[in-house]
Amino acid sequence: MVTFKRWWRHSFIPPWWWLRQFPKATLQQIEQAITRSERTHSGELRFAIEAALPPLLVWRGYRAAQRAIELFASLGVWDTEDNCGVLIYVLLADREVHILADRGIAKRVPPAQWQTIVEAMQTQFRSGQFQQGALLGIAQVTELLNQYFPATATHPNQLPNAPVIIRH
Repeated sequence: MVTFKRWWRHSFIPPWWWLRQFPKATLQQIEQAITRSERTHSGELRFAIEAALPPLLVWRGYRAAQRAIELFASLGVWDTEDNCGVLIYVLLADREVHILADRGIAKRVPPAQWQTIVEAMQTQFRSGQFQQGALLGIAQVTELLNQYFPATATHPNQLPNAPVIIRH
């Protein structure tokens, strides 16, 4: 169900809004955290930030969860050698975080564990602590990947470590 309030929020958040919550220094911290993380396990992380969805999609009832699935595919997170990719997606307009794991990880990590990480991140974001929330989420995902996908000597970096900003 589309609410006018949600449509309005997506329509009038400026495209640069993400920069207020995720300035350049924070993006660099996220990239460094992902780089450090991937040295300790054989998983692959992507972090995607989007200020708002196109208003027409919102009007048609398009949800953040649908967008996360779309980005999971278009960013190639599903295309890692061992099916061990994880996407952390932040949609600022809806104040939502979604974590999607490829099938190699999803069959080992229950959805409740991902939801716990999402909730911890959202708690930080609600208090305006975007850098801390992002780094906390990456650290907690890293713990799970260390447990289920330990590092191997031949694990190549298959996905870019820099956060991706989705612009329209």
